[in-house]
Amino acid sequence: MDTLTIVDNRTGKKYEVPVQDGTIRAMDLRQIKAEPGDFGLMTYDPAFMNTANCRSAITYIDGDKGILQYRGYPIEQLAEDSDFLETAYLILFGELPTGAQQHAWTQQITRHTMLHENIKKFMEGFQYDAHPMGIFLSTVGAMSTIYPDAKQIFDKESRMRQTHRLIAKVPSIAAYAYRHSIGRPYIYPDNDLSFSGNFLNMLFKMTELKYQPNPVLVRALDVLFILHADHEQNCSTTAMRGIGSSQVDPYSALAGAAAALYGPLHGGANEAVLRMLNEIGSVARVPEFIKKVKAGGDGSTRLMGFGHRVYKSYDPRAKVIKKIADLVFAVTGKNPLLEIALELERIALQDDYFVSRKLYPNVDFYSGLIYQAMGFPMAMFPVLFAIPRTAGWIAQWEEMLLDPEQKIARPRQIYVGAQTRDYVRREKRA
Repeated sequence: MDTLTIVDNRTGKKYEVPVQDGTIRAMDLRQIKAEPGDFGLMTYDPAFMNTANCRSAITYIDGDKGILQYRGYPIEQLAEDSDFLETAYLILFGELPTGAQQHAWTQQITRHTMLHENIKKFMEGFQYDAHPMGIFLSTVGAMSTIYPDAKQIFDKESRMRQTHRLIAKVPSIAAYAYRHSIGRPYIYPDNDLSFSGNFLNMLFKMTELKYQPNPVLVRALDVLFILHADHEQNCSTTAMRGIGSSQVDPYSALAGAAAALYGPLHGGANEAVLRMLNEIGSVARVPEFIKKVKAGGDGSTRLMGFGHRVYKSYDPRAKVIKKIADLVFAVTGKNPLLEIALELERIALQDDYFVSRKLYPNVDFYSGLIYQAMGFPMAMFPVLFAIPRTAGWIAQWEEMLLDPEQKIARPRQIYVGAQTRDYVRREKRA
């Protein structure tokens, strides 16, 4: 086994630390002490910039090369040839399904799309203008009271039931949240339609007897769902694993993951892109905006939808989305903001300021434009993210549960507060 030799200059002692998979175990540093009574060394890593918290076989990312794979399959191939439910099966079970497995899996999901009537009543209690994501995460959490068997997290059959329920019901919750926000009656699922087609039906059906979704939009939504199904140890996935490590039921853990996704730096990033494009207003004003971005060292003017914590080249999901955008706009008509986005991308990719900083378009740069063209209001964007990510969250949660090395999450801290001091009675305080 490879090792790392560490010399502690405080004591002159030398330590051999094993290196495995390009990492050292943080607990191996605890043996390094200045004095016998010391706690030992810790690592300090705000935002987990260089800390691995698990071993995972689900998603592989090479940010420098722009590679994203689910269980070894390149995202480009899945987006080209797969559909969302097949990709969800792959993420959850590790292999692509056979024809029989795919049929049984699709049947199970279709059977579970209906929401309990009590859940419907629960959702009706929200203010008419409540944010759909707030309704979504609250309702997912409330489902733990409808399905108490979900607490049997080490029962494989129970976990499978909750998996079917969650993947099937999150589109229904999302659609009900949308209909509630615009004052329209809820639409029940249509089992004759595909996963994505049924979701569009529950969102947009009016008085027609049978809603027929546009096949181009169904396929576009399916591809967007594939691209968002998992993305390694991001903020919401880390929340799912962290909450799940307390051995709570998956609905409660997933509500916490959805809450993390609600934030503008995560699930709301594509909304920020649209706000930026609206602020620019026209193609003619793009150079002026770029100039402001480069001059604004204080971060007051930011180029949204460019750059990523992980990707240091073109986000592979953004390449796929750009192709899908053309198909969608052929049906819906061009989003008026598209020309601004294309010009912004053209200039930024030629400008050394952005290229040298490895700021390339990410998945959020075009996804918001597509969602808006399809008729989704911006408030729905994080909910649209949460629907496919549910598959990834459940896969990561189950992987964490079955990993014998995992315990309840409990990071250390570096205490920088006051030292021990005596209590002063109120009348004696200055």
